[in-house]
Amino acid sequence: MVLDILRKTEALLEGHFLLSSGKHSNKYIQCAKVLQYPEESEKILSKVANQLTDLEIDIVLGPAMGGVIVAYELGRQLGKKAIFTEREKENDTVVLRRGFEIKKGEKVLISEDVITTGKSALEAIELVENMGGEVVGIACIADRSKGKLRYPVYSAVELDIDSYESDQCPLCKKGIPYVKPGSRKKFKG
Repeated sequence: MVLDILRKTEALLEGHFLLSSGKHSNKYIQCAKVLQYPEESEKILSKVANQLTDLEIDIVLGPAMGGVIVAYELGRQLGKKAIFTEREKENDTVVLRRGFEIKKGEKVLISEDVITTGKSALEAIELVENMGGEVVGIACIADRSKGKLRYPVYSAVELDIDSYESDQCPLCKKGIPYVKPGSRKKFKG
């Protein structure tokens, strides 16, 4: 069901993509495409919310941008407060603004659209832990992390999408130009 919705909303893209890690891939998940449809978002994220019913959660925290709508929808379905981080341009760190706070001991679920390396989630985790909160897991629409994170990941779908170092990319070797669809400006490589 999840893959059907991702394809129908054109959130699952095929082609040649430059990822924020600097690697290349033949597929890309653009969750913003599915998140523009509230009814489809509700269906997909209900699969995640169902996995969280026994988990003690005080706050759902979404890193901006990808995690904001996901946090809101999971918070709505779980009946929990949903907040988000923002990135400070001056020093490229994540912060809470708008009066959002995490109190010592509060249990926080990090939410994301797609988890690959977990960079945004890990930045949010550091913020939560520095404020005295306890991270109970990471929730996402699509999990591409292949189990590499030290926190439990709750996802609507796990995807095993090939990625390549730029100098080993078979798509580059075929002369197929890449596109960079992500939101991060800086990337490794």
